[in-house]
Amino acid sequence: MTLTEWLDRCERLHPTSIDMGLERVEQVRSRLGLSFVAPVFTVAGTNGKGSTCAMLEAIALHAGYRVGVYTSPHLVHFEERCRVGGEPVRADVLVPHFEAVEAARAEVSLTYFEYTTLAILHLLSREALDMIVLEVGLGGRLDAVNVIDTDCAIITSVDIDHVSYLGADRESIGFEKAGILRGGRPAVVSDPMPPQSVIDRATQIGADLWRFGRDFNYSGDRQQWSWAGRSKRFSGMAYPALRGANQLLNASGVLAAFEALRDRLPITAQAVRNGLAMVELPGRFQIVPGQPTLVLDVAHNPHAVATLALNLDQMGFYPRTHAVFGAMSDKDVLGMLRRMQPLVDVWHFTDLPTPRAATAGELRAHLESLPTTSGTSIVALCHADPMSALSAALSSADPADRIVVFGSFFTVGGVLKDGLPRLTAQHLG
Repeated sequence: MTLTEWLDRCERLHPTSIDMGLERVEQVRSRLGLSFVAPVFTVAGTNGKGSTCAMLEAIALHAGYRVGVYTSPHLVHFEERCRVGGEPVRADVLVPHFEAVEAARAEVSLTYFEYTTLAILHLLSREALDMIVLEVGLGGRLDAVNVIDTDCAIITSVDIDHVSYLGADRESIGFEKAGILRGGRPAVVSDPMPPQSVIDRATQIGADLWRFGRDFNYSGDRQQWSWAGRSKRFSGMAYPALRGANQLLNASGVLAAFEALRDRLPITAQAVRNGLAMVELPGRFQIVPGQPTLVLDVAHNPHAVATLALNLDQMGFYPRTHAVFGAMSDKDVLGMLRRMQPLVDVWHFTDLPTPRAATAGELRAHLESLPTTSGTSIVALCHADPMSALSAALSSADPADRIVVFGSFFTVGGVLKDGLPRLTAQHLG
């Protein structure tokens, strides 16, 4: 079977798309004999996981290491989820590893995420790697990635998301994220105000806790920034290529993780500078020059959208902002719209190709339920798909405006499916 056929099969195997628990995954992992010799970095958090993984990878590649990375979800192609040596793996290279999981699972039923995670872990275990980076999909404690013991855990921001699975408050969610920690091994927490549940878990199991503000920190001005850890310091660095107010926190956690494993993976200051200067990650406050300017961001919870709003506010003046937005129905849609409403002049809501998604009409109804400033009117249109929404936004935009595409990975992925759009609006009379 082709990779597409395997993925179609994986979607039909299990009665639910999410089934929390590690027993079934651990059973198949054991049969596959999955283990790693190279050090493993496992990254959990509400926001910032993808950026953290990308910076870990970029610095290690510039240090001369061969790196394997597993992230999820993907924007356009499934192969984006697995990179070896800085390149996505080919579909035909993935296929034998799906076959291996199928042979090992026998009677065990796996969800799409569990099956695909095991296939990618199997591929990475067969590669000659110096370092492995694994991004948690959901939570941490019961996520399929957690069947692999990490050598260094990184917890980025902790905020409210996936409430039905992880809990309704930061302490409950923090407890789930802290499930990736291992006793006697580094636990890097880059959240400046982590839930007490994370600290308690690290203390309880005897993890080597690295806290932002205590064990590592950063400072900076408009031109450059510096970082200091327990015994290492980097000064006069250019800002990371990934834009956004939160990226120095993510970069700080990355440098702490490298310091924590310096005996196994030494890196030079030049590798740090080059890696941070050249790191790329589509869809994370990605600014695409054009007329109008295009901004792509997979912010899909209020915490991430608040960061997006701050970043947009710091971009400078644009006469009007047009938003293309699509989201899952189980998200805090009102919370996201409330944070973006003051910045957006015209809304373009979009349907998405998954049953979990809210319809464009439902999103517009949420917006209309919010109070508006006296004398202002809401301009909100509905579209069948993200590309139609982007085309409509472009047709009504002036070249000096900006268009912000945000929300679900399906939303941003929908406008990237044919490549990176370069926008050229007609001058309006």
